Amino acid sequence: MTISFAIAGFWFLIFGISFLYDRRLFRNSIFLVLTLMFAAFGAIFALGEVSRFLAETLVLGILLLIPLTIAVLAVFLVVNGVTMLRREGRRPANLLSLAAGIGIFGLVIFGIISRLIDSRPLSALLTAIGGVLTYVSFLFVCFLIYAFVYSRVRSSRKIDFVIVLGSGLRGSRVPPLLASRLDRGKLVYDRAIRKGRSPMMITAGGQGPGEDIPESHAMATYLIERGVPEDQILREDKSTTTTENLRFSRALMVARNPKYRCLIVTNNFHAFRAALTARKVKVNGQVVGSPTARYYWPTATIREFVAILFSHKWINGTICGVLFVLPFVQFI
Repeated sequence: MTISFAIAGFWFLIFGISFLYDRRLFRNSIFLVLTLMFAAFGAIFALGEVSRFLAETLVLGILLLIPLTIAVLAVFLVVNGVTMLRREGRRPANLLSLAAGIGIFGLVIFGIISRLIDSRPLSALLTAIGGVLTYVSFLFVCFLIYAFVYSRVRSSRKIDFVIVLGSGLRGSRVPPLLASRLDRGKLVYDRAIRKGRSPMMITAGGQGPGEDIPESHAMATYLIERGVPEDQILREDKSTTTTENLRFSRALMVARNPKYRCLIVTNNFHAFRAALTARKVKVNGQVVGSPTARYYWPTATIREFVAILFSHKWINGTICGVLFVLPFVQFI
């Protein structure tokens, strides 16, 4: 018990130092989850010293909850995937939750078949897949927990700019997803005005396929119609990705105030990855999220996590490769 709490305290100290250094780091999520894991182990051991029966019952309940959670998650993802296809169309990005749900069912079926056949190669393949999925699942849990924590930490610093990241137009019309970002951006702007500050707003987004005008122009019009003075809005109208949104916006801010501070607005599912990107392109600012429709959140969250995985493809690819190959070493 004491050892578990001591290890938890160590990881919490590391987390605290890293968080204070820069909370826009993915490693913070790993440190936080390790803290919670060892604290949970310590709590179970402490409970065991009071009542071994209660501790064993708790552990058994957790073990039984795991397969039930997997089953419920698989059903939920499939249902959500069908909803996404009906409401958002059959684009590849909208298939993620459906594919994840079907993948879970497929893995369970494959596990049952491998046990029935009792084949060593099949068992090794199942172990290999399980090892990779365990690693990816651990990172996903880290991502979910820390994204929640990050979204709850508010920045009280004085800001000079409010950047609203684009997400696509329908012709020249601002769709609900983007309107949610703009409404949150205006809320941040109005709050700063009430505190006696005078930040400028930056609408970030170029013209993409199927869009009649640059996204930033439609976003600026939306804000002007809702009371933001036109001379307080800068239009960044060249970007096509989040990285370009932030890099080009940074150039606009530095040109006006080299010692600027900003707040970046996007949707809640995108906030943590946007923060990681902001740090990468050296933007001096934190990120806040706006509400997203519930049906959209699961697929969008999976998409964000996959993007983060691929942004560290060499280390993640190497670890996954080693975990996949290890079970087959016995056949060499």
